[in-house]
Parts: sequence; structure tokens; C-alpha cells
Amino acid sequence: MTKIWSDEAKYRNWLRVEIAACEAWAKLGRVPPDALENIKERAKFDVERINELEKVVKHDVIAFLTAVSEHVGKESRYIHLGLTSSDVLDTAFALQLREAATIIIEDIKDVIGVLKEIAFRHKHTPMVGRTHGIHAEPTTLGLVFALWYDEMNRNLERMKRAKEIISVGKISGAVGTFANLPPFVEQHVCRLLGLKPARISTQIVQRDIHAEYFLTLSIIASTIEKIAVQIRHFQRTEVLELEEPFTEGQKGSSAMPHKRNPILSENLCGLSRLVRSYALSALENIPLWHERDISHSSVERVIGPDATILIDFMLNRLKHLLESLHIYPENMEKNLWLTRGLIFSEKVLLELVGKGLTREKAYELVQRNAMKSWEEKENLKNLLLNDEEVRNLLSLEEIEVCFGIAHDLKNVDYIFERVFSET
Repeated sequence: MTKIWSDEAKYRNWLRVEIAACEAWAKLGRVPPDALENIKERAKFDVERINELEKVVKHDVIAFLTAVSEHVGKESRYIHLGLTSSDVLDTAFALQLREAATIIIEDIKDVIGVLKEIAFRHKHTPMVGRTHGIHAEPTTLGLVFALWYDEMNRNLERMKRAKEIISVGKISGAVGTFANLPPFVEQHVCRLLGLKPARISTQIVQRDIHAEYFLTLSIIASTIEKIAVQIRHFQRTEVLELEEPFTEGQKGSSAMPHKRNPILSENLCGLSRLVRSYALSALENIPLWHERDISHSSVERVIGPDATILIDFMLNRLKHLLESLHIYPENMEKNLWLTRGLIFSEKVLLELVGKGLTREKAYELVQRNAMKSWEEKENLKNLLLNDEEVRNLLSLEEIEVCFGIAHDLKNVDYIFERVFSET
């Protein structure tokens, strides 16, 4: 990924755009065939020379063109014919972002593969579900990973769309009116580079296109953080259902030798904030003065490489984390029963409603016993069995049936079929 954003790669893309434009002009008869051959054969650059020239001219494209002309000679007069700097910059930037998207798409596919494998391996591993961080009802670890799989699949589709959306070039001159070159030049350049010509542009490709790309990266980063936050919660000492790998020789704290901290997940959470901030910067690049100012340019020199390199790094770190994750089904089993049966309160509620009680009355009966269970640390089932009002409506067998997890997990196969068959 870092190679895409090197100066060498950037100038190589600029040269691709310039030579493609020369080819278009040659087809129109403006550039002689021998001049075109000379340009294609001799056009090259030296990054250090460009940097040296830019210190004097204070303009990167002019420095680049000057450096190339030193190699080409007199035929260099045909290079950049009718073009403005942003014709080159924006078209080449699209090539870089598209190439970065290709890598990110493969990264996402790798993560999806790991999520799917773990989801099926633990399809029926029971654990307690939590809402507001509080025990709710039983679920399975497989469903947790299937949820992440489904969301990452949506990110895959988003990234594919972003790659397509960003693949836009423009060769339309100083204010986008094709004043000094015909539309054929743009059509030829974009076709040759695998880009779509912008339907309309000013001096630049409009930045809502780029904003959508960076917003996609920010959504991917937020999904990564979502998974990382969950892993951090699962690794808490009093929970310990999942745990990050802790390698031989690793140290968790400078003060406390016992510490095993979720540092990989915490790192991913922090980096996701950066990626989201780049999306905000991309949004703020949309409103520019008239046909163009350059306030967006300095931003994109940072967010282009930073956001794509970070997402590439984050997806690879997440894949490693998931592959190396320690999973503790025995702790899931222990935590499932930690609240002494409170997680089955809804089944009791529905059983009472089925006996003819209003929902409000049934709720009152169950909540009364549930609160007593919380406060006195009594088993909910025992409290219900000793509640005369409840026993007048429910038999011992009917109460017993409410306190098993099979009922809660009976549709796991159905959910898996829906998630994995559709993707």
C-alpha cells in the first residue's frame, strides 16, 4: 500500500496521464507520429530533480514537466498541450485511490473468511447476550461472529462501489470547458486508464466523489472498532469469554507483571478515530470557491495515503487478532448462569400471558420476583415456585420448561442460513 503513495508512483501516474494525452493528440494529427514515439521513448523523470526544481518554481506540476522536458528535448512542447495541472493531478489521484481500493477489497475478503470460519465453528456455543452491558437472554458466539461477518460483507460491497465511484478522470482544461482541447482527448485518456470521464467538471473533479470514498473508509473503520470494542468487553477480567493472544516474552504493564491487556483492540479503536476524522476533512473539501481553489489539495496529500494505509493496516491487524483469539466456552457457560435464571424472565412472562393474564399483570408478577432475585441473590426459579400467585397459574413442569436455553437457540440454523446463503 505504501508504494502506491510514494513520490515515484505518483509521478509515474502523472506521466501515464501526460503520455495518454499525447497519444490522443497524435490521433487527431496535432502531435506528429515521430514526436510521439520520441516522447514515449525518452519521457522519464528523477524525483530528486523534481524536488530541486520545485524549490525554485514553487509548483509541483511545473517542476515535474520541466524535469521530463530535460529528457525529452524539443518534442516536450507537445506534453501538457491544452491541459491544466488538475487534469493531471485529479486523474492520477483517481488511479492511486482505485489501486488502494483493490488492496482494501482483498483485505476485507480475508477478514470475512476468518469471521465465517469462527462463526460456523461456534455456531452452537451458548453464551449470554447483553443489552446495555447487562445480561439479557441467551445467544451463541457463532451468532456474534455471523453478525460481524454480515456487516463486513456490506463493507465489501461499499468498497467495491467506492472503487467504481472514484474511478473518474477529467481532461477538460482550466475551468472544465474544453476551451483548448477537444473532448476526444479526455475520452481517450480515460478509456486508456480505465476511468470514466467526469460528466461535467470545473478545473477539478467534484469532491463529493472523493468524500464518498473516504466516508466508506470511515464506515469500515467503525466496523473494525465495533468488533474491537466487543473483544475488549469480552476480555474484561470478570467476563473473560474471549482474549487477545499474549505471546511468549510479552509484557502487559511496566508496573504490574500480571497484566494481559487488549492492546491490539485498543489500538484499532484509536486508529478508527483518525480514519473518521479524514472523512470529515473530505466532506469539508466539497465546498470550494467558484471553479476551484486549492484548499482541498493540502488535505488530500495527507488523507489519501494516511486513510488507505491505515485501513489496510487495521484490516490486517484485525485478521491476525481474530485468527489468534483465545475463546473460553467454559466461561461463557459460567456467565450464562451468573444471574441465577434472570435471563429467562421473558419466557415466564409469556407463559403467564398465555394463561390469560394481561401483559401488565404478568410483567408485575415476574418483575416482583426478578427484583427479589437481584436484591437477595436468590434463584429466580425457586422464587417463582414459592410465589402463590404464580403457582396458581403455572405448574412445576411449566416453570421448569422456562429455564432451559434450547428454546432461545432454536432458530440459530435459520439465521445462519439467511446470513450465509444470501452472501
